[in-house]
Amino acid sequence: MANHKSSIKRIRQTIVRSERNRFYRNRLKNIVRSVNTAVEAGNKEEAAAAFQVANKQIHKFVSKGVLKKETAARKVSRLHKSVNAI
Repeated sequence: MANHKSSIKRIRQTIVRSERNRFYRNRLKNIVRSVNTAVEAGNKEEAAAAFQVANKQIHKFVSKGVLKKETAARKVSRLHKSVNAI
């Protein structure tokens, strides 16, 4: 167990941040999954709507520090490519 106040605070911060990051990672997976299921179903309107939500959320995660800028760009690019392939 930590003995210093600063290390106790660091432990608290780590717990809060890891829970927050876990939430964002799960949200990201669900967003991508919704686009992919719409693409697999061949529903272009639903896929386009899901892609718009995904695009906005993925870039929001960049501003939150969950994803790097290039990682987000790659994910959005691949999703957009799959939606346009319908």
